[in-house]
Amino acid sequence: METFLKTISSVNDETRVKILNYINKRDEVCVCELEEAFGMIQSRISRHLKILKEGGFLKVRRDGRWAYYSIRKPLDQFRMALLKEVSYIEK
Repeated sequence: METFLKTISSVNDETRVKILNYINKRDEVCVCELEEAFGMIQSRISRHLKILKEGGFLKVRRDGRWAYYSIRKPLDQFRMALLKEVSYIEK
């Protein structure tokens, strides 16, 4: 039940849905790219990414001081269905 609630909570925010869609349309993105694309400061973007990661959608790869986010694979059917739904939303 806790996993289900974390997943639902992670997509219960317009900005996070847009970020998830943005990452899904790209292979991998750096936090700096998201800052520019969404006009937000790093700490706010990082908070949204943390919630999406805890919701089971994202994985992170660190390279030096940079963090790169991508969609976690494999995703279960529920998260795949949510990801498909958010794909219809424009940035």
